[in-house]
Amino acid sequence: MDLLSDRLELSPVSDNQSGGKPSEEPEPSVPDDIWEKFTRDTERDIRASAQKEPSARARMVTERLRRQEARGEQPAGWRTGPAWQEMDGRAARRRRRWALVGVPLAIAVAVVAMKPSLLPGDPFGSALSGGTSDASPLAEETAAPSAAPSAVDPDVPTLARPFAGSPAEQYSDGAAGIVLPPAKAVGSLPKAQVQRALRQTRQLLIDANLDPATLRGERPEAVLKVIDPLQKDFLGELNTALSRPDEKHDPLWMFSRFDPAEVRLTGRVIKTRGRMTFEAGKRGTVVVHADYTFVYPLVQAHSGATEVARTIVRRVLDVELYDPAKYQVTPGKISVVRYDSALGNSDCDVVDGYLHPHFASDTDAPGADPTGPTTDPYDRSGDVRDGGGCGTVTRS
Repeated sequence: MDLLSDRLELSPVSDNQSGGKPSEEPEPSVPDDIWEKFTRDTERDIRASAQKEPSARARMVTERLRRQEARGEQPAGWRTGPAWQEMDGRAARRRRRWALVGVPLAIAVAVVAMKPSLLPGDPFGSALSGGTSDASPLAEETAAPSAAPSAVDPDVPTLARPFAGSPAEQYSDGAAGIVLPPAKAVGSLPKAQVQRALRQTRQLLIDANLDPATLRGERPEAVLKVIDPLQKDFLGELNTALSRPDEKHDPLWMFSRFDPAEVRLTGRVIKTRGRMTFEAGKRGTVVVHADYTFVYPLVQAHSGATEVARTIVRRVLDVELYDPAKYQVTPGKISVVRYDSALGNSDCDVVDGYLHPHFASDTDAPGADPTGPTTDPYDRSGDVRDGGGCGTVTRS
C-alpha cells in the first residue's frame, strides 16, 4: 500500500516450506489491535462510500420526470393575483388566472471515489476543503434587485434542510425579514403617524402570511380589524372571499392559507425576503409600499411524511395614510389601496381558498395546461405581472 509506506513499516514473515524448524516470527511494528481497528474502520468507510441503488420511489419519480422532459413538458407552478385598487372605499380589480403547481426536483446519486480523507481521523492530513456549510444570510434588501438570484446547487429539500436547493436558504427567518425603514415626517403628517403606519403594515403582513392560525385557514381577524372600516367595499370582498371563496372572491389574494387536512408546515421557519418604503402621495398623503416574498416548506399531512415541497408567495402591498384633518378616515386604522400577489406551486384548478402544493412524487399530472408566462418565482427584480393564465415556474 503506497499510501501507508511512509507511516507503517511491517516486518516480513518468512514462509516455512522446507518442513524444518520454523524460524522465529518477527513482530510487526504496529500492534495487532491498532492494525485491526484501522482495517475495520477502512472497510466500513469504503462500504459507506460505495454507490447505492436508488429506492423504488426515486426510480419511479426519475422515470416520470424523464418522460415529461422527453415530451417537452415544463413544470408548472406560478400564478399571479389581482390588484384591488381601493380609493375612497371603491374597488377596481384586475382579473387574474393562477398558475399550476409543481417543480420537479433533481435526484442525484453521488459516487464518491476512495480518498485518503475517508480514512478515520484523516491520518494523512488531506481533509477536503470547501465542505458543505450553512449558507450565509443575505444583507437586507434596500432596493429592487437588478436580476433574479443566481442558480444554486439543485439539492433535494429534506426535513433537516427544507430550503436546500433554493435561494430562500439565505433569506431571513419569518418576521425578522420584515424590516422597517426609519420614519420621518412627510408633508402635514408627523413622524409618529408615519411610524405607526409602517408598524401596522408590517403587522398586517405578519398576520396575513406568517401567523399560524391564518396559515391553517382560520379567520384572520387581526388583519380585518386594522383596515379602516370606511373601506366597506374592500372589507366586504374580503369577508365574502373568506366565507364563500370562488374565482371572483379568493382569500389567497390577501392571505396565505393551507388545508391542514392536506399539508402541514415542516419545522417552524418560513423564509422571508423583501423591503418596505414610503413616499409622499399625490393627494398630500403618505403611501407605504411593501414588497415581500414568503417561502413555505411543506409536507403532506399524513403521519410519517418526509417529502418536502415549497410554495412561494410574493405580496406587493400599498397602504395609504391620510391626514385626518383633510380626509374622512378612522384614526388609528390603515387604508389598503393596492395589493398584488403572485403564488408559485399551487393547483390552478382548485379555488377553495387554500394553496395546494404539488409534490415531486405525485403521480397525477397537473390539472391545467400552462397558458401564462414562464417565471422564476425568486425573481424580485420586476413588478408582479398579471399573467392572465396559468404560468410555469423554473424552480421552487
